[in-house]
Amino acid sequence: MPELPEVEVTRLSFADRIQGALVLGVRLGKPLRWPLSCKDSRLIGQRVLGVRRRGKYLLIDLSEGLLLIHLGMSGALRFEADLGEPKLHDHFDLVTSHGTLRLHDPRRFGAVVFSESEQGQMAQKLLSNLGVEPLEGSFEIDVFHKALRSKKASIKQILLSGQLVVGVGNIYASEALFLSGIRPTTRGAALSKPRVAKLHASIVQVLTRALEVGGSSLRDFSNAKGESGYFQLETFVYDREKEPCRVCLTPIKMMRQGQRSTFYCPQCQKR
Repeated sequence: MPELPEVEVTRLSFADRIQGALVLGVRLGKPLRWPLSCKDSRLIGQRVLGVRRRGKYLLIDLSEGLLLIHLGMSGALRFEADLGEPKLHDHFDLVTSHGTLRLHDPRRFGAVVFSESEQGQMAQKLLSNLGVEPLEGSFEIDVFHKALRSKKASIKQILLSGQLVVGVGNIYASEALFLSGIRPTTRGAALSKPRVAKLHASIVQVLTRALEVGGSSLRDFSNAKGESGYFQLETFVYDREKEPCRVCLTPIKMMRQGQRSTFYCPQCQKR
C-alpha cells in the first residue's frame, strides 16, 4: 500500500504542473472504493488551485470544492500531456488544460471523492479522525507519550491505526520500531518516555529518508512522472525474513499482526 512517503512523493511530482489548470473533462472507469459523490459536469470548468496532502490523502483544491484522492492498496497517479487511451486498470481521468491526471488501480481500493469543502460531510468523514502529521511541528514527544499511556494495544497496531500519528504504515512502522529497539508486540502503555522519544525520532528519520529516495516501490508504485522509489533497497527488517540483521546478524523474523506481516530482529528489539 502506498504510505505517507509515496503519497507525498506523488504530490510533489505533479502539484506544480497541474496548478492553475482548467478542468476540461472527467472520465470514470470501473467503480472505486467510494463514488465520486457529484456529477462529472460539476468538475468541468473549475480551476485547480493547488494540491495538498493530509495523511495518505491527496487534496486537490478546486475553485469550487475539493477532490480527495486515496491510492488504496495498489493505486498510482500519472500526470502527462498525453497518456493515450486508458487501459484495463485506469479508473479515473481528470483532463485539464495542462494535462491528464490518471488513477491506475488494479485492486480498486483507491478512491476519488468530491466534497464541497474540507468542512463538507465526506471530507470530514475521511479526515476528521486522523492523527498529527509526523513531519510537522505538531508531532510532539510529550503529547505522543501521554497518548500512548492509555493504549493497551501493541505499538505496531497503534502506529498503523493513524489515530495518534498519520502515515506510518506497515513498512515504515517496522523500520522505525527496529531503529528504536522496540519489539512490535510491546503495548503502547508500557513504553517509557525515553523509549517513546527514541521512537519519535526514528519515525521522523525513517519517513524523511524515504522521501529523499522517492518512497518504496515494492510492487509497481511510481510517482506521477512514472519514477520508482528506492527505500526498499535499504530496509533493516521489512521483507527480510530469515536474512541476517544488518546490525547483529541474527535472522530476521516475521509474524502476523492484524493480518499484516511484521518483521523484526529478536535480538535488537527487546520488549
